[in-house]
Amino acid sequence: MAQTPKKPGIVHEFKAFVNRGSVVDVSIAFVMGAAFKTVVDAFAGDGKDNQGILGGLVGAMFGGSRPNFNDKGITLNGSFVPVGALFTSVLNFLIMGLVMFFVIKAYGRFRKSQAEETTNELLKSIRDELREQRGS
Repeated sequence: MAQTPKKPGIVHEFKAFVNRGSVVDVSIAFVMGAAFKTVVDAFAGDGKDNQGILGGLVGAMFGGSRPNFNDKGITLNGSFVPVGALFTSVLNFLIMGLVMFFVIKAYGRFRKSQAEETTNELLKSIRDELREQRGS
């Protein structure tokens, strides 16, 4: 009798899926992004109760102790359109994007300084090492 090959179980398949590098990298990026959001909210405000450092500076420049853009808006045909919350969200998005741009730019510089050998450089070093071994 011929035995049929045993299928890997769901636990084995899940373990193989999780151990792939991209899943772990995305998970780490997600957690770091969520943590980084608190930093941006502390700086720009969250649009709710927290005015942030930037909100405090805007309040100091334009008067008032606590600027709140959430209740700002325009009235069209008797209907109130709240644009203040949108303004706060767009401001947070732009600040987050700007900071992420600088983080990625710094990371790119770090990677360039830690550049790996190219294939040609690696082959040259292997050739030189083999020549040294033959000569000795």
